[in-house]
Amino acid sequence: MVLQFREKTKKSRWKDYSGKSKLKNSVGKYTFRLLSKDKKKVLVKPTNYTQALKRMRQIEFFKHRT
Repeated sequence: MVLQFREKTKKSRWKDYSGKSKLKNSVGKYTFRLLSKDKKKVLVKPTNYTQALKRMRQIEFFKHRT
């Protein structure tokens, strides 16, 4: 899965998320989305940081369930 972000105010291109420390502003000023590994399928539509991470954790949990 790939987590991507872009600024809410500017409609710039999507960039891969590499961590909170790499962002210039707080996470509240960005929009996030979650894509499949090959970046062809959107798993989470553009939303805020907490909702995107929550869904990512859910997917990881069910993926590794036996």
